[in-house]
Amino acid sequence: MRVRVFLILTAVFSLFLAAPMAAAADGPTVKVSKSQAGTGGSVTVSGTGWRPHTLLMMLICGQSSPSRGVIGGTNSCANADGRAVTTDANGGFGKQLPVAEPPVPCPCVVHVATVTGATADADAAFKVAGHPVKALPAESTGGRLSMLTDTRLDGSSGLLTWFGAPPARTLVFTIGNAGTSTLKDPVFQVGTAHGVFAPQWDEQQWHGTLAPGKKAQIRLPVELSAGAHGDYDVSLRYEGKTLAEQPWGVGRPWGVTLFWLLLCVVVPAAVFRIGMAVVDRVRPPRAGGIRHRGVPRPVFRVPGLRAPEPAPSTASTPSTLPWFTPDSDPGATAGRLSAPHDDSSTSPTTPTTKGPT
Repeated sequence: MRVRVFLILTAVFSLFLAAPMAAAADGPTVKVSKSQAGTGGSVTVSGTGWRPHTLLMMLICGQSSPSRGVIGGTNSCANADGRAVTTDANGGFGKQLPVAEPPVPCPCVVHVATVTGATADADAAFKVAGHPVKALPAESTGGRLSMLTDTRLDGSSGLLTWFGAPPARTLVFTIGNAGTSTLKDPVFQVGTAHGVFAPQWDEQQWHGTLAPGKKAQIRLPVELSAGAHGDYDVSLRYEGKTLAEQPWGVGRPWGVTLFWLLLCVVVPAAVFRIGMAVVDRVRPPRAGGIRHRGVPRPVFRVPGLRAPEPAPSTASTPSTLPWFTPDSDPGATAGRLSAPHDDSSTSPTTPTTKGPT
């Protein structure tokens, strides 16, 4: 009896656990309430099999299909009209999404992808009424690609990057063709993720052929936005499968910070100088004095060096009178300084000597 009860309880528990395990095995799924709608309308998007309490982003993307995914990355989506949603404890969600025309023609899909944590996405076919339709690019066929060596990022940051230019690197990796047919023009997806955010994928095509059993080194450019800094992760994906991931530490553009610091110092100093020049120009002169227009220059003296003696000035030498001649005899000098007299007149007290007649 006890054995039967134990078997019944085991069967009941297995039924409860079967549904979540099946959903996890199938992966995340997305469904839409209607397959077609025009711009300005809305569609209800629901999903199951996602991680519990995970932030998701819903977008309408063109040039995409559920089997091939979003070929052009998020550049093919109507990003401005996207909506965010958080899954519940069971990994499900349901929310309305406004219908908007993507920047590229249809076929279109409703693309749902994780924003934080491990990368996961799913697509559901959807038609935007009135939007142009264009055939998808031909899918590369033949061959089976495999990674042979680890990826690496080549390149370095230059002076312009130090001043905020977009950081750029080259993703280098080696692939091999493990199939039985030639691999021609494979299309890769290169994604860059910052922190906990999901990667932003960019599609890049390698032009060339790879025969069975051969290998080739591929170099794909990777570029971030201007002023980007911090820890980034570069991912490589092919046909929906992530092949490699490479960390990338981007330094802070200190040149931009230095520029703003200098600007905060130079501009106030220039404004102050201009203001002082204007005040000095418009204010009236001081009473009884000269208006000062500047600071006197300082005089530098070298110790032990005597200043040259001034040359004698000739302006201080008194001029000699025409009737005065200097003499060494004081008496003569005094006599010469006396007033002139008439030789024709004689003094009444001085006798006149007469000679013999």
